[in-house]
Amino acid sequence: MSNELSHSATPVCDQLRATGNWNPAWDALAELDPVWAEKFMAMGMHTVMSGVLEPKVLEFLAIAVDASCTHMYAPGTRRHIRKALELGATREEIAAVLQAVSVLGIHSSSLGAPILLEELATIEQAKTAAAQAVG
Repeated sequence: MSNELSHSATPVCDQLRATGNWNPAWDALAELDPVWAEKFMAMGMHTVMSGVLEPKVLEFLAIAVDASCTHMYAPGTRRHIRKALELGATREEIAAVLQAVSVLGIHSSSLGAPILLEELATIEQAKTAAAQAVG
């Protein structure tokens, strides 16, 4: 680590930028409150830097987060897939990660389908009641 980087008030953010792991969408947050951004990034990077999980497993987790329906960050997904492949991941492993995370989107249908059925039943009941009242 360079002398300048080691004295920086934001070494984790600086390292993420230097390694190409910085999302430009974070720039505004870092500009508004660099200390908060540094603490947030340090918290997120703790697991990565701890060495507890194998690097390939960390890449799988990063793929899952970036590809999830709540995140959908293509540049990060691409970067982490590339890194996982470099670490020896197979296409089947990466496909399994993408398949596993795809179920997050099923919740929209799981929530919406029963509501749709309830609303259709309510409308049908109202139509039946109206027909009985007339007839």
